[in-house]
Amino acid sequence: MKTLQIFRKIRWLLLVLISVSAQAQLKRLTIEQAYELARQNYPLIKKHDLIARSAAYSIDNAGKLYLPQFSITGQATYQSQTISFSDVLGSLPGIKPPAISKDQYRIQAEISQQIYDAGISANQKEMVRANTAVQQQNIEVNLYALKDRVAQLYFSVLLINEQLLQNEIKKASLQSAADKVAAALQNGTAFKSNLNELQAEVATAEMLNIELRAGRKAYLQVLSIFIGQQLDGSVELEKPAQQLNDPSIKRPELELFALQKKIYNVQEKQLQSDYLPKLNAFVQGGYGRPTLNIIEDKFGSWWLGGLRLNWNFGSLYTLKNNRHILKNNQDALDIDKETFIYNTNLNLSQQNSEAQKYADLMKQDDAIIALRTAVTKSAQAQLDNGVITVHDYISKLDAENMARQTKILHATQLLQAQYNYKNTSGN
Repeated sequence: MKTLQIFRKIRWLLLVLISVSAQAQLKRLTIEQAYELARQNYPLIKKHDLIARSAAYSIDNAGKLYLPQFSITGQATYQSQTISFSDVLGSLPGIKPPAISKDQYRIQAEISQQIYDAGISANQKEMVRANTAVQQQNIEVNLYALKDRVAQLYFSVLLINEQLLQNEIKKASLQSAADKVAAALQNGTAFKSNLNELQAEVATAEMLNIELRAGRKAYLQVLSIFIGQQLDGSVELEKPAQQLNDPSIKRPELELFALQKKIYNVQEKQLQSDYLPKLNAFVQGGYGRPTLNIIEDKFGSWWLGGLRLNWNFGSLYTLKNNRHILKNNQDALDIDKETFIYNTNLNLSQQNSEAQKYADLMKQDDAIIALRTAVTKSAQAQLDNGVITVHDYISKLDAENMARQTKILHATQLLQAQYNYKNTSGN
């Protein structure tokens, strides 16, 4: 009893440690972790196991085609005519030819063993495996689409994080200017309206912070649903490294096309199996009237065994057309693959141009920020000396802040464009 209690305490402790560890990991989240967590949390992934189990059952069923087959049949008939030995032997003195009853009865059992099935069993197993692989890959294609949705949420949070930092910098600059004006007001060298205007701008900046935090919380809540883990406001989303655009395509759809083509190859083998001969061995045993010895018109048992050859040529009539159908299906699949690659390359070209656009814009952002920063510093000095009004200073500070916010937007858009390119290419 004590051992069981100790075991339960250890298990509880392990669960606590695992829970604490999971929470600790979520204090810092990378985009790759977000991708994987979203994949594991998505309900569709549960179908992987169901498909695998169904495939195992189907393959097991296909293998049972080579197990001995047992059947029982029975019949009772009445015939309008039977063999007349009198007509054959004629009338012989002292000999009475046997007569066969017109009512006949038979019940028999048969055990047969497949010897050669022309590859039907093997083809069925191969078809099950091919269909299973296609179903599994279809799930992978659907799961891969999650990356775009997770990336949008992830980069939206990153953008708000940067905007919050920049807004805090602006707020600090406004607060610093307000403190200076407040000191000057006490010395009688400033106007109360100037202080009020700066304090109003500080309050406006704080309002923007509230809106940004609310937006960040909303995005994190949706991201939490996707990854199946609670993300609070303290979680740190790691900024991904910049990516080099790789033009090669490694999307899961390409593997799906290849797997679908394997199905057509198996179907081609099945067409061949349909017109090849099949051979099995069998043993029959029965009871009825007449027996194998039809001269004795009485009930009895019998048995027989042998080999049975079955060669059906009916499938040859449609073989040519069925092969044309398979060829057409393969050609259609090749066209679908070609179309997918074409559209993917088109998207990659557009996304590459978009990434290049943001890179070029960021170069201009740096130049504009340098100029706006110089103007703001000059305006700060002019404000301290009473040369310009508070309103003029705020205007210059807003212009610099807008330039920095624009760069933040372009930097995030560049990073997101690079990851969109990465997801589109499958790299």
